[in-house]
Amino acid sequence: MAVEATLSLLGVAYDVTDEPALASPLRDASPLRDQRAAGVNPLHQVPALVLPDGEILTESAAILIWLADRYPQERLAPAPLERGRAAFLRWMAFVSSQIYALYWVRDDPARLAADEAHKTVILERTAERISHCWRVMDAQIASGTYLLGEELSVLDLYVAVISRWGPRRRRFYAAAPRMAEVVRRVDADPRLAALWADRFPFVEGWEGEA
Repeated sequence: MAVEATLSLLGVAYDVTDEPALASPLRDASPLRDQRAAGVNPLHQVPALVLPDGEILTESAAILIWLADRYPQERLAPAPLERGRAAFLRWMAFVSSQIYALYWVRDDPARLAADEAHKTVILERTAERISHCWRVMDAQIASGTYLLGEELSVLDLYVAVISRWGPRRRRFYAAAPRMAEVVRRVDADPRLAALWADRFPFVEGWEGEA
């Protein structure tokens, strides 16, 4: 969703392969759908971006950075030699490696759990790890209106989307009160209202429990 939100803000035409098995980057797919995903990404995961020349980009952070750099006039990331670029790259990699990566096991704890009891422990401990990482980021990021200052970036979109996943937003708000204001601002951005409503709606109870 962060990639699609970025494409939407850029006004770039794109097509979405949207099947239940491909809508989640982690869920096991049926053989047919799995084959379709594997044709683009050997890990059978989304997002995967097929460029007009046929080149394939995978990994959400890489796609977001590439899009921001491909359309520099839209100011969705600090330019390579600009102040703030180091922080941008740091936090994009941090969110990807320290938080996003945990959802491979959270989506299906049986991937690592030896028995049913282990599944509960895995979910509890990964939820605490995610909250800890948000706390670390919240304490260090020099946010303003947005996470990198006064301009919306793909980092804001990335955090706004991932913070909606389990253990969900109320836990995120408690762990990262400074970033909480930013993601609420992204949620309310009128340019994204139609996309959220269609693709990632704010259904009843979406924020979860504290």
